[in-house]
Amino acid sequence: MGLKVTLEFSGGAELLFDRVRQHDVELLAIEGEWTMDKLLVWIRDNLLKERPELFMQEKTVRPGILVLINDSDWELMGELEYVVENNDRIVFISTLHGG
Repeated sequence: MGLKVTLEFSGGAELLFDRVRQHDVELLAIEGEWTMDKLLVWIRDNLLKERPELFMQEKTVRPGILVLINDSDWELMGELEYVVENNDRIVFISTLHGG
């Protein structure tokens, strides 16, 4: 059985995802648990439409992208080690703006 998760992108991050701000996704069951590091790879491979270097740097999000898990800063939740749960709402907000 998979996990239902809401992913939201704003502050300009949605531009990398065909301007779609919200994605309601179902993550298929995998061996082990869905952690944020696995989810980021899944997002890159399945949702990201262009310029992955603007969303990810190595195995995490680029500096300047704020990540909230159920309205809490992901730094308080364990960042890449956080275990994704059913009905989580994960928000990615770009704080980088061109000028």
